[in-house]
Amino acid sequence: MALILESMPTSKESGRPVRLGVSPLSWTNDVLEELGGDVPLETCLQEASEIGYEGVELGRKFPRDPQELSSLLARYGLRLISGWYSGFLADRSPDAEWEAAAAHLRLLEGCGCDVLVYAECSRIPPTAPWDQPLSQSPPLSSIDLPAYAERLGQFAARLNQRGMKLAYHYHLKMLVETGEEIAAFFEAAPPQVGLLLDTGHAYAAGADYGELLRRFGNRVTHLHLKDVRRNVLEWARKNDVSFNEAVRAGLFTVPGDGDLDFSAVADFVRGSGYRGWAVVEAQQDPAKATPKVYAQKAFSYVSKLLFA
Repeated sequence: MALILESMPTSKESGRPVRLGVSPLSWTNDVLEELGGDVPLETCLQEASEIGYEGVELGRKFPRDPQELSSLLARYGLRLISGWYSGFLADRSPDAEWEAAAAHLRLLEGCGCDVLVYAECSRIPPTAPWDQPLSQSPPLSSIDLPAYAERLGQFAARLNQRGMKLAYHYHLKMLVETGEEIAAFFEAAPPQVGLLLDTGHAYAAGADYGELLRRFGNRVTHLHLKDVRRNVLEWARKNDVSFNEAVRAGLFTVPGDGDLDFSAVADFVRGSGYRGWAVVEAQQDPAKATPKVYAQKAFSYVSKLLFA
């Protein structure tokens, strides 16, 4: 299938090597249906476009037909950046994973994406995993890491043959979470397995994202920029609440509104030669944090951070 958007530049395109995008999570949460369930997709796209973002990541309200989605986004001068893919390579073969990913890959390719966000969903509880206490995360030591890394390498190599990069998303409550686990994983994984640098999930797991950039910056294929409210994180850890409870309480916010220092991101972007997207992401209740207000605040903050 042809890359539908490849020859359709928008009026917002800056010519910069790093492009600013936004996740729809500020408008509609992908897991907690009550958060933004009544917000139309068109509201998200219109407001993201008006602020000046060049692209959006996939959300649960987006159509899954490439032509339909491409046409919808084009009306707002936006591109599809990428989309979360729930993988199970810790428990199944690269061939089985490739078959399972086929529809998602067709959607990304058909919308002109060149990055697949891979999130390992093996070993998490099959029912209500985000309602389990934060402390109950599957340890990376529970799997054969070299074998897992090899399977991911094979899957990533097949993506490369299709002109797409794999961006591995470490994440709270998932198999690769802590700083030690992230480091161990990327030391074992072959070079075609790219790193999705997520500032918020690193900080919330106690990892130094600046150190991750120093050690594995050459592996970064995607950037998720979100902030963390330290007081909510401390409360969540002290009371061992669930991921969903922490999100409802306002654990994550947009860059510039929380307690993270984003200077290491600026240094990386300016000094590394990174070419790709920087995606603003914040899982907030739109009834408490007006999406357009926070997305505008993030756009101003990140633009100054990266391009001043």
